[in-house]
Amino acid sequence: MRLLTLVILFARSISLFSQTISSRVDTASITTSTIVLKEVSVSAEKDNTFGIGRLNNVDGTAIYAGKKSEAIYLKDMQANLAANNSRQVFSKIAGINIFENDGSGTSIGVGGRGLNPNRISNFNTRQNGYDISADALGYPESYYTPPLEAIERIEILRGAASLQYGTQFGGMINYKFSEPDIAKKTSVNTRQTVGAYGFLNSFNQFTGSNAKLSFNTFYQYKHYAGWRPNSELQHHNAFCSVTYSVSKKITIKGEYTFLNYVSQQPGGLTDKQFLNDATQSNRARNWFKVNWNLYSITTNYLVSETAKLNFIFFVLHAKRDAVGSLERTDRMDDTTKNRNLLADKYSNFGSEIRYLKRYTFFNQQNNLLLGCRLYKGNTDRRQGDADKSPNASFHFLNPNDLENSSYVFPSANVAFFAENILQISQRWSVTPGIRWEYINTNANGYYRQINKDLAGNILLDIKTNETRSNKRNFVLVGIGSQYKFSKAVEAYANFSQNYRAINFNDMRVANPNFQVDPNLKDESGYTADGGLRGAFKNLLYFDVNGFVLNYNKRIGTVLAVDSFTYQIIRYRTNISKSNTFGIEAFAEIDWLKLIQKDAKHKVSTFLNASYIQAVYKSSKQAAFNNKKVEYVPNYIIRTGVTYGYKGFGLTAQYAHTAQQFSDATNAETTPSGIYGIIPSYAVVDFSTSFIYRKVGVYVGVNNATNSRYFTRRAEGYPGPGIIPADPVNWYVTLQYKI
Repeated sequence: MRLLTLVILFARSISLFSQTISSRVDTASITTSTIVLKEVSVSAEKDNTFGIGRLNNVDGTAIYAGKKSEAIYLKDMQANLAANNSRQVFSKIAGINIFENDGSGTSIGVGGRGLNPNRISNFNTRQNGYDISADALGYPESYYTPPLEAIERIEILRGAASLQYGTQFGGMINYKFSEPDIAKKTSVNTRQTVGAYGFLNSFNQFTGSNAKLSFNTFYQYKHYAGWRPNSELQHHNAFCSVTYSVSKKITIKGEYTFLNYVSQQPGGLTDKQFLNDATQSNRARNWFKVNWNLYSITTNYLVSETAKLNFIFFVLHAKRDAVGSLERTDRMDDTTKNRNLLADKYSNFGSEIRYLKRYTFFNQQNNLLLGCRLYKGNTDRRQGDADKSPNASFHFLNPNDLENSSYVFPSANVAFFAENILQISQRWSVTPGIRWEYINTNANGYYRQINKDLAGNILLDIKTNETRSNKRNFVLVGIGSQYKFSKAVEAYANFSQNYRAINFNDMRVANPNFQVDPNLKDESGYTADGGLRGAFKNLLYFDVNGFVLNYNKRIGTVLAVDSFTYQIIRYRTNISKSNTFGIEAFAEIDWLKLIQKDAKHKVSTFLNASYIQAVYKSSKQAAFNNKKVEYVPNYIIRTGVTYGYKGFGLTAQYAHTAQQFSDATNAETTPSGIYGIIPSYAVVDFSTSFIYRKVGVYVGVNNATNSRYFTRRAEGYPGPGIIPADPVNWYVTLQYKI
């Protein structure tokens, strides 16, 4: 008798494992021949019963072992994907604070662990592995949000995992698009949505593949009238990707993303206005326009059976224009005055090379990652007078002699990074990492100071030319560790240094409500976390962790008196050191699986809770020493229940966010509404779906209890002032797939 051994490498949700299969064979039947069995690689999708999981220890040419990582799977999610409803989409990610700007979902604002949620600026935001923000160094805000109907999963790494993706405290968010179905030559997915307040969304996707070539393309049109006056939106988004397999070892993918939208902004409100009538608007001339063109080429090369190489090159050509009045919202818009126009142009390109090598050391499999990043940014920002009309016109009255400022902000970045998974034993691994960073940010241009009397006569007109350059290089280190108690449960811990460069292109905006310290300094610090996570088949998923975030020279907003007008304004400066610590916990359980493993029905509940304390320390100014850091609610609780049977699903969700402050002095209220408390709020959402063969129907109600609340106080656009969140609203989506 002989034993034939088949080794199957099977990629599952936790790690690689090998399985030995024995087979009895009659010796006489194989005496004249030799049988050679080759290694067979089998790939399989993750089992994402709950729509959430963590990233593999090694995924492509990225290392996630020993790090706080999360993945949101959107395929069967019960949520308003047409409107990019972030409250529902991020409902299972602990510690996430959310800005809700409008019901159309043109932009998403999320922050983690006490970091400002504004346009995800504290995360390195990516799409399919490459940057999508305006300027990764000078202006890391994301005006473009990929349509969630096109997304397979959202990958999230927290701040202690940033050595591969930059120096920022937040970490990384990557929108991973769904890939063409290799089993079909062509596929069509069309989703048509109507909703409250004139909401209309049309998403149409066409994909295809064969042995060598595959493509993915979609077009999205969105219209929204809004529940407040002066809130109309027209939105166009298109995407195309083509992947070609040059050989078994080399694949090349090219992608192009186009976005264009124009939205009218109703402006902010004071506390009194919000309490009296949150639907009102006293701004009819404020408009916002975005034009985004994003290109990328990705090459994957299988160097050998144990080595991979990934190369990404990306280019951004984009514009962002905002026109209207930035005067305090407690004053009516004077339509006899010219409007103010802020016009940005972004011309950036970058590349990343990653090399992953698998090797054996002391009979254990280890993984070494080496990488390099090159980035060149250029932002052209101008601010001056525009016409008096109420139209969406974005033209300067005096383009060659602007009334406020004209700057060019060139930037350059070079970085080298390395991480290594050292497998100490089958259960325990340690992952050290290091990153060397070179940053060069510059500012070239002029700003003007024009003072007028009450009659509009010019009293002072000074034009100041300015040139700045700031070069620095530094090294950041980090280390992570992971220990498996079993195949299902593991502990993890991580420490990483962080660094956040100041944004020069945010320093010369003429805003009567807001000023920036010209001597701003870079921020630095570290993030540390540790926790326990696991998954038991389709029954339970959990992740509980604690973290500490130490911030030096933290930039924040305080109240100050303008030296010329003697009015109270918001002043952005290095406030002091801040300490943030907290506990984040998530768990979801399918109750019917407790009774019957193969239950056809599903009844699951999830609980997502976080407790965070963030305080300014060692400040020289008593006004904010020992005060709470702005936009940090002490606790956030989100919970929900889901029922599923075959093609039917129903989800009810409750979300509660505690009170938070909007400035470092912890002001409770002021007449302008620009600063003060953001009261605690609670929101209930319902969503249901039914899928039968090629047809799907999705129906939902957001803010079902019609809570009146707000999540932010804006300093400039889309305010200034309180930005009310949407009242009760509904949506219906019809989907057809072939």
